[in-house]
Amino acid sequence: MKKIIYIVLDGLGDEPIAELGDKTPLEAAVTANMDRLAQKGRTGLVHTFSAGIAPESDIAVISLLGYDPNKYYTGRGPLEAFSEGITVNEGNLALRANFATVESDGKTIKDRRVARSLTTEEATFLAKEINTKVALSSATFEFKNTVGHRAVLVIRGIRSKLSGWITNTDPAYERQGMFGVARENFPSIVSLSTPMPAFENNFAAIEAAGLLNEFTEKSYRVLAESAVNKRRIEQGLLPANLVLCRSAGDSLPKFINISELYKIKFGCFVEMPVERGIALLTGMEIADVPSSSGHLDVDYPVWAKVALDSFNRYDGLYVHIKGPDDPGHDGDFLRKKEIIEAIDKYFFPALISGIDLKDFVVCVTSDLCTVCNIKAHSAIPVPILVCGSNIKPDGSLSFSERACASGSLVELAGQDILPFIVKSAQE
Repeated sequence: MKKIIYIVLDGLGDEPIAELGDKTPLEAAVTANMDRLAQKGRTGLVHTFSAGIAPESDIAVISLLGYDPNKYYTGRGPLEAFSEGITVNEGNLALRANFATVESDGKTIKDRRVARSLTTEEATFLAKEINTKVALSSATFEFKNTVGHRAVLVIRGIRSKLSGWITNTDPAYERQGMFGVARENFPSIVSLSTPMPAFENNFAAIEAAGLLNEFTEKSYRVLAESAVNKRRIEQGLLPANLVLCRSAGDSLPKFINISELYKIKFGCFVEMPVERGIALLTGMEIADVPSSSGHLDVDYPVWAKVALDSFNRYDGLYVHIKGPDDPGHDGDFLRKKEIIEAIDKYFFPALISGIDLKDFVVCVTSDLCTVCNIKAHSAIPVPILVCGSNIKPDGSLSFSERACASGSLVELAGQDILPFIVKSAQE
């Protein structure tokens, strides 16, 4: 059996941009190495969740690993909390959180991510203040910062279990059943959490929504008086004075172990908490990757070396690179193009030069499209290439959204990719 390298480039897909000559950042980028891989294999497009729905990363990743989100998904909050070592028992309310900036009214959102300027040191201090100065009326809680402006919140009811069937306080995401879906347009006002439809009379949901609203209000008061935020304002920076929450859940998903599912041993390396949580819960082993130096020409070759070195332990390796997603959310198409070029220039040569493609199946795709023009996820499908082993080239010339639309793989569902890769590795 051949070895598998499954590479997911977060937020890679996009729509044409006038300033790039009506090309997407991927089309405009110089990607000689990914183009060569496309020329050696087959390409197509992927709907990572359901056609017409713009998923969050967690839903897309669960699907890309071959699991049905409709069956396994219990919310993003539990996944991220688990990845950070926070216990999530049945009936605990777990949420993904963002430090954000609001006006003095405590409701009007100025920036959902504090302009991505919050340092880990600042976020850690703010989290400590919240944990020590906020007390809820009928619950205990743990609040932990993760990466940059990101955080997780777990609330544990004193009187009863809590339900995850509540709406977000973050207006940028709505809930369609258990799934979080990005909104292209939304009011810049902090939302009030309420029980979801059909749960309006459910005590556990009423209690959960009330506690989340209480946490939002009380943590705002603490953050507004924080010395960290006062110092940031003096420095001309946005204060991190509110916590926005979304994607609640009240239990952990129970995945079938991925190695049992495919009969091969999987390892992975990932950057973000949600992907780490999914990987751990599916039974993957985590390959430790050095912390980012902030220099892509240094980081990406190191990551490629980690991938190569791991193949004495694993049959398959899942690699999730965050790079293109953040500038997509910021609407910075030039930065997105630069990061795509850096991945192609520094990650892929170091990886591919160390393997014989006849002994590997290499798949490169994305979890979703993060569209610069709307600064949000989109429902449009993402490109995919698969090469190596006995896979015969289909005549594809490059790797981009438009080029892959003509590939022989046509349009795939996210759940179908890993079974297809594993089958190709067995041939």
